[in-house]
Amino acid sequence: IELDACEKWGFFELVNHGISHDLMDTVERITKEHYKKCNEQRFKELVASKGLENVSTEIKDMDWESTFYLRHLPDSNIASIPDLDDEYRRVMKEFGLRLEKLAEDLLDLLCENLGLEKGYLKKVFYGGRAPNYGTKVSNYPPCPKPDLIKGLRAHTDAGGIILLFQDDKVSGLQLLKDDQWIDVPPMRHSIVINLGDQLEVISNGKYKSVLHRVVAQTGGTRMSIASFYNPASDAVIFPAPCLVEKDQQKQIYPKFVFDDYMKLYAGLKFQPKEPRFEALES
Repeated sequence: IELDACEKWGFFELVNHGISHDLMDTVERITKEHYKKCNEQRFKELVASKGLENVSTEIKDMDWESTFYLRHLPDSNIASIPDLDDEYRRVMKEFGLRLEKLAEDLLDLLCENLGLEKGYLKKVFYGGRAPNYGTKVSNYPPCPKPDLIKGLRAHTDAGGIILLFQDDKVSGLQLLKDDQWIDVPPMRHSIVINLGDQLEVISNGKYKSVLHRVVAQTGGTRMSIASFYNPASDAVIFPAPCLVEKDQQKQIYPKFVFDDYMKLYAGLKFQPKEPRFEALES
């Protein structure tokens, strides 16, 4: 992987990821069908009930998105999610397994890039049992006031490594680089990778988690399937000692249990990350 991308951008796009295009096409087709059949009407009703078509000031406490979550590890909940037909469950399970393998391969490549022993990151992520690994399936319907309502407000991701399969026709994802919002262009059959707060901590700041957002569009519904490969709830997160020594600088991040970070993040997701680290220091 481009080390440069991890250090300077915190984002990169993978094309030769080894996941079959047929499987990706099936995932996209079924996800879009499922949204139309099960969630489109619900979203319209929600918008109507909150009077969102006619807002005249910026909405800061909600996002213009329709989402549901699948959990793969440590325990899968795919069988118990309502409204999914058997084919969708089967396809998402297979897609989840392919992305899990890709996430673990990427962690080994990051170890190599950082000069950590092979398997170091995977071991940290596994904690006592298994990583927290799940998928957020989102649809961003056309929005009448994209200047007043964000598809998804700006945030950094709390966890480890994020693998995104996004719509190749409707754009909207942006990342912040040198105080400028830059489009992450949709590319057919690519997987967009970005790094979460935990990799920033473990790398002692060499890698950065980057602010990103989704800008709502007036035309077309954007599909976004983001899989989050995160540390186990009981994983202890701290800068890798060999990196602190190598950089001959002090450890600039605290040591904490991932679950404690997540509890803090829940209420502060759309705020800067630095105070989160400071709060854990104490």
